[in-house]
Amino acid sequence: MPVYEYLCNDCGPFTDMRPMAECDDPRECPKCEHESPRVILTAPAFSCMPADRRKAHATNERSKHAPKTLDQHKASHGAGCGCCSGRKPARLVTKSKSGAKGFPTARPWMISH
Repeated sequence: MPVYEYLCNDCGPFTDMRPMAECDDPRECPKCEHESPRVILTAPAFSCMPADRRKAHATNERSKHAPKTLDQHKASHGAGCGCCSGRKPARLVTKSKSGAKGFPTARPWMISH
């Protein structure tokens, strides 16, 4: 059963476990027994969710409200990092004794022209 939050005008907030069918119904305060409406005071807890997905949700939520500035993004990467430079990495070129160029990383199944 899910845990819902309620707010008593006299005693303050309290929580209670109830069936989902009764989620919007008011609940009696355990201290003063006045009817209290359901409220949403905290974010839902994803305790049953896998840790990697929970971390992704937290990252998305944080970045939605406070994105990194360009300086913060660059500071998180090392100098000369390929994703921040904006230029292509240099191609690996080999030369044989006859002077023919070879590009071993390009398409190894093709013969150079």
